[in-house]
Amino acid sequence: MIVSSIENLPEIEKPVVTIGIFDGVHKGHRYILTSLVNKAREMGGKSVVLSLWPHPRIVLDRDLWDFRLLHSQQEKIHHLEKLGLDYYITIPFNKELASRSACDFVKEYLLERLGAVKLILGYDNALGKDRQGSANSLAGCARQSGLIVEKLDEYRENGGNISSTSIRKALLEGDLVQAGQMLDYDYYLEGTVVMGNQLGRKIGYPTANIHPQTPYKLIPRDGVYAVHIEIQGQLYPAMLNIGVRPTLDSANPVKVIEAHLFDVDFDLYDQDIVIHFRKRIRDEKKFINMEALKMQLREDEGLIRAFLKGNN
Repeated sequence: MIVSSIENLPEIEKPVVTIGIFDGVHKGHRYILTSLVNKAREMGGKSVVLSLWPHPRIVLDRDLWDFRLLHSQQEKIHHLEKLGLDYYITIPFNKELASRSACDFVKEYLLERLGAVKLILGYDNALGKDRQGSANSLAGCARQSGLIVEKLDEYRENGGNISSTSIRKALLEGDLVQAGQMLDYDYYLEGTVVMGNQLGRKIGYPTANIHPQTPYKLIPRDGVYAVHIEIQGQLYPAMLNIGVRPTLDSANPVKVIEAHLFDVDFDLYDQDIVIHFRKRIRDEKKFINMEALKMQLREDEGLIRAFLKGNN
């Protein structure tokens, strides 16, 4: 798959195009993208994904502080490459572009710049200012140019639809099962191990404090999780806590992500790692003292070891 920006556009033979953010590259997205690849091959052309970046909601300041992404750009590209796509092309998103009509967008980017021969749209895909560019209205814009616009049927599974919004909601509610079913893979978070206060070491549970690598990356609901920590391609079983560590009574509680790796004793500082979330075990709780916390951690460890061993 060739990755490019619209400003450095390569020459593409018979571009068959779809447009979208594709955050998470979930099952619904893969239905659209697989259809795109197949239809491009049928026409003897190339499959092209056009994507806006940064995410429009970040640029337009809508729910900026609460909004989070399922994927960084590199994570998204990694998943798209697996689908056999020919091109992934980004268009810089800004407020000027947001104000343009769908027909103007089609004319400049799909027709004049790309020379697209076909546009594939998902069931609820809409373009342009206030999302007024539906499949029907875009067909009218494209008719004189010969551009074919095709709207796909809705993708549904077990009676419900799948969306990035519903996956974010599930993760923020701690429902890894529902999120994983929609994604078709376990949610993960890339980070770097940073220096912590080393309090875990004092109670026999040394932890790696993990700082997310990507701004706006969604962090699941606070609590204790069974995870695998990926380090240089190797997976290590671990227990992980997300939260403010209420038992420590910090004057200025700050959310931390800390993992205790089982049966591992090597320096992780400054290592780039990936957290693969397997199961949420419980809420974060405040304990009456450190000994009570230690007893709970022993119980958590037993549950998590058993779960991860049974789900290898």
